[in-house]
Amino acid sequence: MIVSKNDMESKCLKLDNSELIIELKGVKFFAFHGLYEEERRVGGEYIVNLTVKYEAGDEKVNKIEKTINYENLYEIIKAEMKQTRDLLETIAVSVSEKISKQFSQVKEVEIRIEKKNPPIVNFSGGVAVTYRKQF
Repeated sequence: MIVSKNDMESKCLKLDNSELIIELKGVKFFAFHGLYEEERRVGGEYIVNLTVKYEAGDEKVNKIEKTINYENLYEIIKAEMKQTRDLLETIAVSVSEKISKQFSQVKEVEIRIEKKNPPIVNFSGGVAVTYRKQF
């Protein structure tokens, strides 16, 4: 098979693309989300996992200004978890939108919010919502 120089260059460009992934794992919150009055009154434990992907570019990442600061990501999640919502889906979408607005280099956000001990009769475990969006 004969490969032209143009084909070779475009394949090389694709091979050179790299991404960085920032993750926050097992971040615990106590919050008052839910459809039911008791959930909003008593509150419950939530665990959040966040994955943010962005293009690494050609530069070495040796300064915080060249990456996405996970402390900023945590603050976005924390602010959203403080706002009482009926649905975990609402929180997940809102966090994703805020991250994409604050960090233009973001290519994908995935967030998983788990509610420990949901108000389901005879249920043992948790429930979770996962939301993924590519930008």
